[in-house]
Amino acid sequence: MSSGTGGGYWADKALPSVFKHDLLKRYLPQFGGMTGTRSRDKRVVYLDGYAGEGRYENGDPASGEIALQVAKDLRTSAGLTLECFFCEPQAKSFDRLHEVVHQYLARGVRAHAHRGEVDGILDRVVERAVRESLFLFLDPTGLVLPQDRLVDVLAQKRPQKWPPTELLMNFSMMAVWRLGGHVRSPKGNEKSLQRFDDVCGGTWWREYFADAVASHDKDGAAEDAIEAVAAEYARRLERRTGMLVRSVPVSHSPRKRAVYRLVFATRSPYGLWVFGDTVARARATWWETLEEREEDDGLFSMASVTRPDPKEVEAKAVPEIAENLAKLLARTRRPVKLVDHTLEVFGAFYGQVTEPVVRQAVRLLHEQGGTPSNGVGVRTREITLYPGNLAA
Repeated sequence: MSSGTGGGYWADKALPSVFKHDLLKRYLPQFGGMTGTRSRDKRVVYLDGYAGEGRYENGDPASGEIALQVAKDLRTSAGLTLECFFCEPQAKSFDRLHEVVHQYLARGVRAHAHRGEVDGILDRVVERAVRESLFLFLDPTGLVLPQDRLVDVLAQKRPQKWPPTELLMNFSMMAVWRLGGHVRSPKGNEKSLQRFDDVCGGTWWREYFADAVASHDKDGAAEDAIEAVAAEYARRLERRTGMLVRSVPVSHSPRKRAVYRLVFATRSPYGLWVFGDTVARARATWWETLEEREEDDGLFSMASVTRPDPKEVEAKAVPEIAENLAKLLARTRRPVKLVDHTLEVFGAFYGQVTEPVVRQAVRLLHEQGGTPSNGVGVRTREITLYPGNLAA
């Protein structure tokens, strides 16, 4: 259940939402395009389980309108239908969301606004997508659905690779921090703890904070526990669903800890590749927005903004990724398609650099004589690398 938002939440977009919405705006059209063109009815189903008002008071699109804009663009440019479902339980927010949805219905977009909790409509949406690809966007202001419920959808109702199912979900680090305090306190609220047990799929998470109680550095141990819980949550979701799961931290500034992690799940190597590229691009937008706002507020200084120079990051990434490619070829001793080895290819730079950097690395390895493949004439993700003793 969503815990609601403060009175100023919808006035303007906070920095974590800048990252999250830029990522959604970039990734959703690619998911729709990659999967919708293979659909018999050229249709993709999308669910925003915690849609809020759909649009900020200053006119900027929130997640709801972003999806509606993508749906309109896919319909116009590719003849694809992105059928959107939106959930919002609060009356005031729902009324505003409904108004935004109605505006896009008039433009030919297929969309539905549901007043209520996402769990009340989830099965209906899954049934609607029985022969279509499905994208679930779950972004509560509080706790997300129980993990058992997610596993039921992702591993029981939608276990197949095709039609695909993908998930982008907000896992609240602030909630973990708050509930970890209940574990550490003799006056902790057991009902709240049990609710988070459901979210995590067990009581395992409590052990991390029980260890923090015994630590001499309780605050530091508690912060470590938060990160450990988030990482273990992603690992368990991956194991229980059989999907590829990645977790990305999102914060208000580089000087503050993450307020939540965006958890992404897919069964597609293409999804994993495109998500990493999209995260890197959304991260650049986040930094640019941070710099603009600090300049506007008169706070800009070298001390306050610590953005790594993108050119320097790329210059460091190219030789390291080239080395990753060389190791991959040495291990497999056969031709490899890059998209099938996303995490090995990007290594530590997954989500840090974009797809064109990999092409530079391929070119470098080619110049070094490590492969006859030069990557010319094909999209980077589609490049097949051949070991040095094989003809390309």
